[in-house]
Amino acid sequence: MMNYDFALFGFWVLALTLCVQFVVASVVKAKQPNAIPGKISESLSHGSFVFRAHRTFMNSLENLPLFLCAFLLATYTQVEPYWLGIAVWIYALARIVHMLLYYAIATERNPSPRSYAFLVGFLATLAILIKAGWQLL
Repeated sequence: MMNYDFALFGFWVLALTLCVQFVVASVVKAKQPNAIPGKISESLSHGSFVFRAHRTFMNSLENLPLFLCAFLLATYTQVEPYWLGIAVWIYALARIVHMLLYYAIATERNPSPRSYAFLVGFLATLAILIKAGWQLL
């Protein structure tokens, strides 16, 4: 039996990161005057921490399905656990760096520093998908 504890712990860190993002986005939005549950003002942009916290959480949610599919395929196809763990940790740390940069930097510029953290996470996901596909062959 293969031991995926290292990869699973990285996945747990990723889930915890999503929880932190949810709480931060919810709290800062709820503190706004006339806050309406489930709705963010269309007048907000990157200059607003409320906008950045909301977009950070939404961006993580948008990227999670692909990563989850890759992770499940990799475990199902029995990709070498330590290698998978490294890729999961790269993804998890990239998402944390993305979060911190999104919180700290108000910019409309593209690419922004957070774009590079996003790219690292995407490449980790792609590597997992390729490795899982190779295992299927």
